[in-house]
Amino acid sequence: MADNEFGYTRWGMDWVRLAQPLRQSGPARLLLPRARSLARNNLVQATIEGRTVRASIHRGGQASVTQVEVAPLSRASITGISEIVPDVTVLTDDAHQAIVAAGITLAPVLADTDCSCSARTAPCLHLLAVLYEIARRVDEEPRVALDLQGYAVAAPSDSEGPAQPARWTPLGALDPATFFARAHPSL
Repeated sequence: MADNEFGYTRWGMDWVRLAQPLRQSGPARLLLPRARSLARNNLVQATIEGRTVRASIHRGGQASVTQVEVAPLSRASITGISEIVPDVTVLTDDAHQAIVAAGITLAPVLADTDCSCSARTAPCLHLLAVLYEIARRVDEEPRVALDLQGYAVAAPSDSEGPAQPARWTPLGALDPATFFARAHPSL
């Protein structure tokens, strides 16, 4: 049996499951070998900023820019994780198992994805390659899995300073009916 090159830790496997769910059919499963190849051959140049991953993928004469935004953990999940694992600099598979056994879901949820390619199917090859690249990074440093879900920003700390204002407002958080009424009271 071949070794798993992506998702060989429980932390990384959560990310691999986004690319290849247990029940998968259709054209996406045919893209998986090519997506793994892109990530394996370091063709995915990704940068992580908070809960957003931006990646450029150069393959032959084509280039695509892909963006993945991860939904944040709930406050209850963050508090629960900090109680179970006080030092998140050392995250093991046993820590993952203890967190999941406590009823806390660690599997990431994608809030938004975008790719500049012209693929007509979702997910596209580039998104799958980015998910494999994230899984590789999480396997190397499991704390990345928590950081991508907003743990570092919202983790309980000793100092109760003012929270940083949000840089972006997700479109899903806006209500079109009330948004324009607040902006223009005459409407």
